[in-house]
Amino acid sequence: MVDVGKWPIFTLLSPQEIASIRKACVFGTSANEALYVTEDDEVFVFGLNYSNCLGTGDNQSTLTPKKLEALCGKKIKSLSYGSGPHVLLSTEDGVVYAWGHNGYSQLGNGTTNQGIAPIQVCTNLLIKQVVEVACGSHHSVALAADGEVFAWGYNNCGQVGSGSTANQPTPRKVTNCLHIKRVVGIACGQTSSMAVLDTGEVYGWGYNGNGQLGLGNNVNQLTPVRVAALHSVCVNQIVCGYAHTLALTDEGLLYAWGANTYGQLGTGNKNNLLSPTHIMVEKERVVEIAACHSAHTSAAKTQGGHVYMWGQCRGQSVVLPHLTHLSCTDDVFACFATPAVSWRLLSVEHEDFLTVAESLKKEFDSPETADLKFRIDGKYIHVHKAVLKIRCEHFRSMFQSYWNEDMKEVIEIDQFSYPVYRAFLQFLYTDTVDLPPEDAIGLLDLATSYCENRLKKLCQHIIKQGITVENAFSLFSAAVRYDAEDLEEFCFKFCINHLTEVTQTAAFWQMDGPLLKEFIAKASKCGAFKN
Repeated sequence: MVDVGKWPIFTLLSPQEIASIRKACVFGTSANEALYVTEDDEVFVFGLNYSNCLGTGDNQSTLTPKKLEALCGKKIKSLSYGSGPHVLLSTEDGVVYAWGHNGYSQLGNGTTNQGIAPIQVCTNLLIKQVVEVACGSHHSVALAADGEVFAWGYNNCGQVGSGSTANQPTPRKVTNCLHIKRVVGIACGQTSSMAVLDTGEVYGWGYNGNGQLGLGNNVNQLTPVRVAALHSVCVNQIVCGYAHTLALTDEGLLYAWGANTYGQLGTGNKNNLLSPTHIMVEKERVVEIAACHSAHTSAAKTQGGHVYMWGQCRGQSVVLPHLTHLSCTDDVFACFATPAVSWRLLSVEHEDFLTVAESLKKEFDSPETADLKFRIDGKYIHVHKAVLKIRCEHFRSMFQSYWNEDMKEVIEIDQFSYPVYRAFLQFLYTDTVDLPPEDAIGLLDLATSYCENRLKKLCQHIIKQGITVENAFSLFSAAVRYDAEDLEEFCFKFCINHLTEVTQTAAFWQMDGPLLKEFIAKASKCGAFKN
């Protein structure tokens, strides 16, 4: 199962936002832009917005997700992106949308004007149902359900397959050798294009300076040419890196060719290959391969679920497929590719089962499964004796002092408030605390009383994060009262640094006499009251 949280950019989202994601894509020159689709089929974007690639209608970057109303409810099926970047996608209805960088007409709208919002790509595609899209650095390719291929954009090396090197401003059908043939898969390198036919044949066109077309030479091709070296096998998947290509056959055999500067071909050396070479020969059957035109990284997954990676991995050149502990090829790109972009549209399947931690969190304060209740301020909190005994020495000792038949079903608590005690019990189930700093003072008192050192540190952290001029003296007083030396010193320094403001607050003059004298003496000693 894909975990989008492994991509650094998704750490900007809340747990609730993460949980709503069903599809996602990370793109951009530094993996600093992202698009995701929620369970309600709403589309959101966030990130740098370079070249208007977020499609929000402006050029403003955003750390908080913005909704793309134009794409909500469209059911995105395939998505790809270029280096500009420009973004290209197709929906389940076969409609194509594009936006972002358009210096070479890669948006297919007949102009070179920047696309600030998603616009449907119409020319030659209106009557077609597009099932897959792919992008090179500045060109675009679309595959229709009937097996026809269309390409447009930058064409300096023939990557559009038109027979010339003139840029193509609108989608044009790729013909020549592909005429009356049925294509079932497409992929793009930076300036090259590849196609797989329903017969298992492979064709390539565009830039070939590193041998990425697999033709046995390094001559650019302006129209599709068959990869003859693969004539004896049936290919069912093809992917492209920056300047290398991987192909997977119906028998689970993996072939690689093209650039090899970082070992991305997995041959054990860094020599480019002009023709396909069988790799991972002694490994089990391969069921999936992965590469991305933005990176020099390769990955593969075997029938047994093992995930391998090679090429440029976090700056290192890995020249042979390396067995990882990752669960899917997407994780390779999240954790090791440079940049950490996604190689395909991520599909996030939320499974029904819960982890142990999730189950505990769910059962907190659940009357259906609880066997003990606390009553505080007239309110009940439902808990499980076993959990409390496992998690807290205070309760372990308490419960051992009772015989089972004498154990109360309801325990009264009067020395702590309801919010504080509830937060404490919830901490035992979740390891987290969600309280404002003022209430965290009471929880700090409880943590001190129950000898919960980890909770004590967590409360101190919350208080430090939430200290203000208005509450500084109250927090300082609490730190002294609960013998939290680090917190006391922190609050004292904060008060000294904001002395003029804090001495004007009511909390300062309401402080009890001895503590106020102690503070003034300590502050005078460090020269705070010299004027």
